[in-house]
Amino acid sequence: MTTHIKRLIQQLDDSTGPSYDARAELVCIGSDAIRAIIDGLPSLGGFGQLTAIEVFEEVADPRCGPALIALLRSDDSTVREWAAMALASLKIEGAVEPVRRAYLACLERATPLDWREPEGIRWALTELGERTPVVPPLTARLRATAADNAPGWPSTHFTEIVNDLSDHAQVILYSQFWQVDASRTYGVSGPGLDWELDWTAPWEHLVEESRSWSLLEASEAPAGDDIFVAPTWIDRTDLHPER
Repeated sequence: MTTHIKRLIQQLDDSTGPSYDARAELVCIGSDAIRAIIDGLPSLGGFGQLTAIEVFEEVADPRCGPALIALLRSDDSTVREWAAMALASLKIEGAVEPVRRAYLACLERATPLDWREPEGIRWALTELGERTPVVPPLTARLRATAADNAPGWPSTHFTEIVNDLSDHAQVILYSQFWQVDASRTYGVSGPGLDWELDWTAPWEHLVEESRSWSLLEASEAPAGDDIFVAPTWIDRTDLHPER
């Protein structure tokens, strides 16, 4: 079995097809494969390590915690992002400080805060109870008027949400749009505005710049009773967290 597991682990790197089957088999083997996967991580490339993280999450064996923490120092930004999110989803004990350090490292590298790695790590910190998103009263109330399973806010309130967030010193990074019908929820295209914020600018400038872009987006966004908008925003503390 050990030799077979080792062969499956090496196949995790093969994105042409074998990786998918190897992943599924390792998940079926479960906890008996975890130690071997941990030992084999250094021999895997980025794709293999990402697939190994998926196995860790499926099996949910807490022994993978130290390995996931070590992956927070990977040279691959996606590996770091996925490792942080896996630590949070698995509620690994002792993960808060390493994930927090990983976010500080993003800031030190001057990674734009709307990129996937810092966004994923912020989500992880929120799930771990280390970060509390700011949700102004009006924004919270408008969300409550939507269906329980709605993927955001009714698009008819998009302008109100933009102004409410901005009035409470929140920087809106981008927004996604969803259509909900009787049987499914699926993403729909927005106006396609592509803005970049100057993260060296004062926070107040970032707030107003993101407000202007978001209001323009709201004026051109899809609308309808079945259209929902899900903005992503950050607080000043996300740019300058306490060390």
